[in-house]
Amino acid sequence: MPFASSSLRPRFLRREADSDEESETSSSGGEDDLEEDFPEEAQVEEDTADEVAPGKRKKPPPITISLKRVCKVCKQSGHEAGFRGATYIDCPRKPCFLCKTPGHTTMSCPHRVAMEHGVIPAPARNTKTPLDYIFMRQLKGKIPKIKPVYVIPDQVDCGLIRFHSRRVTCLEFHPTKSNILLSGDKKGQLGIWNYDKQHERTIYGSIHSCIVNNIKFSLGNDAMAYTSSSDGTVSCTDMETGISTLLLDLNPDGWNGPASWRMLYGMDVNTEKGVLLVADNFGYLYLLDVRSNVKIGEPILVHKKGSKVVGLHCNPVQPDVLLSCGNDHFARIWDARRLGTESCLASLAHGRVVNSAYFSPLTGNKILTTSQDNRIRVWDSIFGNLEYPSREIVHSHDFNRHLTPFRAEWDPKDPSESLVVIGRYISENYDGVALHPIDFIDTSTGKLVAEVIDTDVTTISPVNKLHPQDHILATGSSRTLLIWKARQEDWEAKKQPEKRPKQFIFRRNEKKSNGKFDSDSGGDSDYDSNGKKRKAKKCQGKYKKLVC
Repeated sequence: MPFASSSLRPRFLRREADSDEESETSSSGGEDDLEEDFPEEAQVEEDTADEVAPGKRKKPPPITISLKRVCKVCKQSGHEAGFRGATYIDCPRKPCFLCKTPGHTTMSCPHRVAMEHGVIPAPARNTKTPLDYIFMRQLKGKIPKIKPVYVIPDQVDCGLIRFHSRRVTCLEFHPTKSNILLSGDKKGQLGIWNYDKQHERTIYGSIHSCIVNNIKFSLGNDAMAYTSSSDGTVSCTDMETGISTLLLDLNPDGWNGPASWRMLYGMDVNTEKGVLLVADNFGYLYLLDVRSNVKIGEPILVHKKGSKVVGLHCNPVQPDVLLSCGNDHFARIWDARRLGTESCLASLAHGRVVNSAYFSPLTGNKILTTSQDNRIRVWDSIFGNLEYPSREIVHSHDFNRHLTPFRAEWDPKDPSESLVVIGRYISENYDGVALHPIDFIDTSTGKLVAEVIDTDVTTISPVNKLHPQDHILATGSSRTLLIWKARQEDWEAKKQPEKRPKQFIFRRNEKKSNGKFDSDSGGDSDYDSNGKKRKAKKCQGKYKKLVC
């Protein structure tokens, strides 16, 4: 990883006390020095004044400032912790923030120097089963024996600055129109952007009242999009008109306290059965028929009661195989044809909360999970031993701020099913600037393939989505949307007379009036008590364009 040389770092002069004793003597001696500066006659006058007016309040003692170095983490002296310039310094009395093991800090962590450090395949136990031979015969042929060259989108092509009024929470590319990107934010807005024509963009602001957690497309009509939200609703929205149909509302009586408020997080579509699956923050799974928009059966408990189910994913080859993950530190595999509390096919244990779990995009044979213990786990075969992961990759995505959780996602174009993308939480020092790169990791070896950065992007990028056909990466960084494209080779650049500059479009602040609201306003959506169709408000603000 590149670091700034010592000659380029800004120099600061820090006044430090040599020892605790010197600081104490200096603070105690300050009063004596002040007394010596005044003549004795002035002191005698003050003493006589105190005798004359005994009821008069005395002056408060002078304020002393200690120059001791005190750690903000452990409150002990002798060292410091936190950001120093563009570099974060750990407390030496605490475990490493990256790998969570004691004995060293993040700056000297071996996983920070080489991400593949300690990546050892799990022991092969009971791997030669009949299912393994079926996989070798039917699915193994789709995976090339020679790993192709990775094409990394590492250059910002365009972006919308502050497109959303709150932080971006999810992204999804249109399945048939490759230049359309959908985005959801914390406020409940749904954004639609044609990034080939930067000025063609729309925000529907009254679909949900709070966080949009997932976006999926309808099977029969790609102009309709399903969204699940923390307000406990599932909506189907027409992207052309903004008309939204309420499919499911788990809080029909409104807010009655946090103990009864249900929020929907994980969502996916079973393409064979035409069933929409959503999960809530109490561990229950709900099934919706997308053809009739009717709920099927009763809620099913799939995780520990009271725990949040944050992710659902149907196997791309066999959609009846369902993968779920939640706050109970488990990812579970289910047979969707016989869902129940005791019908779990396998439970994959993790150290902390599991942010996401996905099957591999082509064969569906691998499993990729992201956990809050700074671990990316990979299982190479769902037919083999699932007690232990095949590999554990240490990566920085454990955060202590108000951020969208980091999720490692497969590259759908990679035939070897080994390349994943994920944002990084810990910043790196690039020529004196603290930047948070986006990492491309080879899960077969644990090596860092590329770290994507741009000097104009100094915020954290937790939401990343790779295009299913083109070599394009979409990023949600705070309230901004960015499009990354692969850097052209030298011989290709020579053919073109000019290099296309990256374009940023800024959204100006606009006061809430005449049905149009400010990008920083906290307005809620308009609910329909009868569950009828409702039309979303379009937010068409003023923009200005900047070409870099």
